[in-house]
Amino acid sequence: MAIAVLASLAAGVCFAVGGLLQQWAASARPDAEAFSPRLLGRLARDPLWRYGIGLAVLAYGFQSLALAFGPLSLVQPLIVAELVFAVPLSARLYRMRLGRREWFGTLAVAVGLACALASARPHGGRAEAGALSWLLVLGATAALVCCALPVARLLSGPWRASVTALAAGAVMGTQSVLLAATVDRLRHGPLAALAAWQTYALVLASVAGLLLIQSAFQQGPLAASMTVLDATEPVVAVTVGTAVFGEALHTGWPVSVFTVAGLVLVVAGIVGLDSSPVIAALYGRGADAGDGRDEGG
Repeated sequence: MAIAVLASLAAGVCFAVGGLLQQWAASARPDAEAFSPRLLGRLARDPLWRYGIGLAVLAYGFQSLALAFGPLSLVQPLIVAELVFAVPLSARLYRMRLGRREWFGTLAVAVGLACALASARPHGGRAEAGALSWLLVLGATAALVCCALPVARLLSGPWRASVTALAAGAVMGTQSVLLAATVDRLRHGPLAALAAWQTYALVLASVAGLLLIQSAFQQGPLAASMTVLDATEPVVAVTVGTAVFGEALHTGWPVSVFTVAGLVLVVAGIVGLDSSPVIAALYGRGADAGDGRDEGG
């Protein structure tokens, strides 16, 4: 259990620093590149961004190690601690100080999400789902993305980054479900996985999710994008798991109260951060630093 805890916290730190490096690199790119494959092409040439991706890969390694020694109900809430590292590091990078409002928002999202995940503890379920179920999942995800992105273009600053991150989190949550289906196919051999459409949908979802994440990082401060990403991805994955794959959630008194209270804390934290003048100022400084770094490169 000690290995699971330490590996989970190590994954959280790597995710935090990796996200910070990716956001720093993405903020240097012009708005015209948002949602375009050209954004990923430009970022791939940036050593700082590649270091960030490398840390994310290392984080997944720590996460796998943690899951080998501890249950998901322990590991996932601990990994959410990345927010406690990422937001203060982002403020430190831009030489700004977080106030009570910003600390409350950060801790509310981290604690609320950890509480909701730990109390709900999805379990069971089946590996297979019918074609209609998959069509509903993919259709709902596509509809959410198609609604969120036009709204994001009408907004600015932290709110724009958060709405884009909402779309990214929905895609990555669906990607997690596709990954589970692909892994299940691999149990029957590589050919079974290659013959399944889920494998190719997984690749497309991974690329689309990466593009949306980098676009969210480009459009606002890390506090506005990472918090929404961390909240949306597991919520979508758990929702699909229960609705489509028959996973069960722990319910009843007082479990459901903790779950609902956790989700309410998450929403309150996100709203508090997005409406914070300090976080808005972080976006301004990030854009200025990105412009200077882009000109210097």
